[in-house]
Amino acid sequence: METKINYFEIPEIQVSYKDPFNASRLQIKKATDVCEFLKKLFENCLQHHEEAYALYLSRSNKVLGVAKIAQGSVSEVSMSPLMIFQIALKANASSIIVAHNHPSGNLQPSDTDIKFTNRLANAAKLLDLILLDHIIISDAGYYSFRDDGLI
Repeated sequence: METKINYFEIPEIQVSYKDPFNASRLQIKKATDVCEFLKKLFENCLQHHEEAYALYLSRSNKVLGVAKIAQGSVSEVSMSPLMIFQIALKANASSIIVAHNHPSGNLQPSDTDIKFTNRLANAAKLLDLILLDHIIISDAGYYSFRDDGLI
């Protein structure tokens, strides 16, 4: 017996992005611009545990929004490329900056940080997105993958 599909019972998928502020946005020109913006996001976890955020930018590098993408332990945080790209596509972003903190104060990226960044940059290209930077923040300052030539 053939099964009939009632197309009115299949959920409709809607994608939207709403900007309730409709104001001029912060424009990112260099890593220090991002770090000033991110300091406030990391102030409650900087020395306690790792957290990761993604900034979503327009074609002119204006911040469309920011999302907390992961929270981890004192020594690691696991970021999901799927979650990062879902939000980027929903916001119609052109580029992304990811950032996480190192509670230890060590600003050097781990092998895991480097592999993740390369994987994320390659995946972004497939979606016509640009990974502008991956920034590591600590009390000692910041580390920029872009400034160090790793992106």
